[in-house]
Amino acid sequence: MTCAVVLLADETAKAKWANWSTRTLWTLIMIGGFFACVAAGPAAVIVLVVVVQGLVYKEVIYLAAVPSKEKKLPWFRAMNWWFLFSTNYFFYGESLIHYFQHVVFVDAFLLPLATHHRFISFTLYVIGFVFFVTNLKKGHYRFQFSQFAWTHMTLLLVVCQSHFIINNIFEGLIWFFLPVSLVVANDIWAYIFGFFWGKTPLIKLSPKKTVEGFVGGWIMTIIFGMLFATLFLKYSYMICPVKDLRATAFSGLTCDPNPVFIPVKHNLKPWMVSLIRHVGVRSTHVMIAPLQWHVIIMACFASGIAPFGGFFASGFKRAFKIKDFGQSIPGHGGITDRMDCQFLMGLFSYMYYQSFIKSSAMTIGFVLQSAAKLKGAEQMELFDHLRQYLIGQGLLDEESCVIMPPKEAWVS
Repeated sequence: MTCAVVLLADETAKAKWANWSTRTLWTLIMIGGFFACVAAGPAAVIVLVVVVQGLVYKEVIYLAAVPSKEKKLPWFRAMNWWFLFSTNYFFYGESLIHYFQHVVFVDAFLLPLATHHRFISFTLYVIGFVFFVTNLKKGHYRFQFSQFAWTHMTLLLVVCQSHFIINNIFEGLIWFFLPVSLVVANDIWAYIFGFFWGKTPLIKLSPKKTVEGFVGGWIMTIIFGMLFATLFLKYSYMICPVKDLRATAFSGLTCDPNPVFIPVKHNLKPWMVSLIRHVGVRSTHVMIAPLQWHVIIMACFASGIAPFGGFFASGFKRAFKIKDFGQSIPGHGGITDRMDCQFLMGLFSYMYYQSFIKSSAMTIGFVLQSAAKLKGAEQMELFDHLRQYLIGQGLLDEESCVIMPPKEAWVS
């Protein structure tokens, strides 16, 4: 027997507004905390992502931990956290090495860790793998292997996608802030439209979602995205790639902006000029940054595709016959219930940015990483050629830099 689903618009006034007040209060608290983290700097934002990722992982893994307790399986929870640690070590290490090559490849302590990072990561994973195999218990093989697959599915859907969100942060806070904001805006506006006008159910997996909320949220998210993009492309703190994790909104960052943030002049058609004159605007052109076009695509994904991350989570909850993943956020459920769309949106934003926006350029870090792979004699030869080039360009005095003889030629 199935219970009839009551849409928000059809609920009693008392229940309807009680839900509204609780949900609105905690939405404002979360938005305030989110803005505070963004203002505190990229380090705070990265910590936020890691904490959220850990909480989501905990909520999802907990669904499998309950039956494991009943079967009295040893070390089940420890193995789950070990796999999380080894996976995070690999992914976050990859990000730090890529974006801070100019630091890790000149530091004597960090250099060997960076050079052998992937082998160290593989070793950590193998330790967990061997530990799992040695703890297989007769009579529970099928269950234990299903839990092993469950853990790896969670790592793929949660940790792997979180890695791309971290990369978005390093490319510039706007590539983290904008996708997250678009999903939040879509969720808020879809809720508002569904609250007041929702009458037509959208999908059986999530029976309280309505067509009116879906369409209204889509339109308002595009408008919101255009406004936010116009506002934040003016702030270097938001658009500059992260070079210093200690930076904050008050650090006065400056950088050469990516061309996507630079407004371009677009001449209006004669009929457009005539039309806008009727509203008191006299201009023959408009200035539009490429970002403002890109944000329309991102807003459409946040409204049309990212919600399927939520539908996926709804199907997941139905499979386990639970209403929410947790009760940590009043009116919203658990952390997973709020983040189900964010992971998919973060992955899309990374792929979209890398494919259509990122401007490829040679970096100091890339050159240092390549030079670190050369032998000592080859590095000295490279240094000598670079020295001669800089002297020829008038950037270095000939006596400012002297090459030391190789160690083999030293005498005590």
